[in-house]
Amino acid sequence: MRRIKTLSAIVVLVTLFLIFFYSTLHLETAYGRRADPGGPLKHATSQVQDSNVKTPSFTTPHPAVHDVSVSDVLRQIIPQNGAYWNRLLYSALRNLNKGEDPFSYDTNWSGCRETSQEFLQNNMHDFSSYPVLFQDFLQGMKCRTPPVLLNQPNKCISGDRKGDNPTFLLFAIKSTPGNFERRQAVRETWGREGTHQSQLQVRIVFLLGSPSLDDPNLTQLLSFEASQFKDLVQWDFHESLLNLTLKMHMFLQWTLKFCPNASFVFSGDDDVFVNTPAVLRYLQSLEPYKASRLYVGHVISTASPLRDPQSKYYIPLSFYDGPYPAYAGGGGFLCSGALLQPLHSVSRVIPFFPIDDVYAGMCVEALGVSPEVNNGFQTFDIKEQDRENLCVHKGLLLIHQRSPLQTKKLWKGIHSPLLTC
Repeated sequence: MRRIKTLSAIVVLVTLFLIFFYSTLHLETAYGRRADPGGPLKHATSQVQDSNVKTPSFTTPHPAVHDVSVSDVLRQIIPQNGAYWNRLLYSALRNLNKGEDPFSYDTNWSGCRETSQEFLQNNMHDFSSYPVLFQDFLQGMKCRTPPVLLNQPNKCISGDRKGDNPTFLLFAIKSTPGNFERRQAVRETWGREGTHQSQLQVRIVFLLGSPSLDDPNLTQLLSFEASQFKDLVQWDFHESLLNLTLKMHMFLQWTLKFCPNASFVFSGDDDVFVNTPAVLRYLQSLEPYKASRLYVGHVISTASPLRDPQSKYYIPLSFYDGPYPAYAGGGGFLCSGALLQPLHSVSRVIPFFPIDDVYAGMCVEALGVSPEVNNGFQTFDIKEQDRENLCVHKGLLLIHQRSPLQTKKLWKGIHSPLLTC
């Protein structure tokens, strides 16, 4: 009997020891993972430091927030006050400083909209007077996971191997389902895919949302277009001016997954004219440090919100109160592929803003990067007397706006062997 009791005691002790050992091992593994998140912004910063160039000062948060940082410059530009967006930003920054996730976004697309009118009215006292489109934006402000309708997962793969002849320039063109003629003009001219200047790989994707219920059903036509040209990416959210920020956010996600090695990205509208050879020459001329932190275009440096309710860019005072940071006009700008991951990370801190180019400027400023002015970007067009002058166009990088017919005529003209400038 005594021998049985002794054996039982040994079994119990061994069992307790194994439980304790397993628990300790499990805790060490869990805390070990938390201590080394390997955040994307940390990786990007280390690359910059390797170039022996000083970087702007950043506020470094707790590593549990995946090393997302927001520059002091943005905090100085955007005031802390009672406007709803300003309160959202500074609430996120407080959470960031405490090492907590700035926001909790609902990943359930079908149930992410804010339906409480009381909540919206309490936070914006004149919410009921906002334009309908603006109210719709606010109700979906935290919705960030629309379903994909059309995708191009192999866009940046050459042959059978990833990384073979990597993409040098990716054109990301904002379009709408019905704008086929514009897309086709771009494909036939400045957006033509392939190898340029003997070695530079150029790719293009057109970014689409869904048409409204009042528009014709173009599903079959878009499916055919996507299979034919392999350059349409579409998500299931309604096309609108105020949803362009969501489109930009989804493009960042798409690029990081399907075209992560692109050296540069051009973001622009489908009615711009781009002098692609001049753009490629400009990008090749950049020094490595500048190329890794590039954000260049037609810079609006002293902009403030428009308070006229009749303007399509109207921003109510109760929603946002303060100036805008300097930003590149959304008609078209260039940025480094190396900035895409940090931009995506910092967008978790910066609440969506209803004007996409302003939002891009906010996010880039949050990284400590300032927009660079380049007079080759003419997003507000050129002098009327110069609009038929091919030599003027040949010396520019971008002009906004041009019709499909004008785009084809300009492209043919600036590449004519008969043109002398």
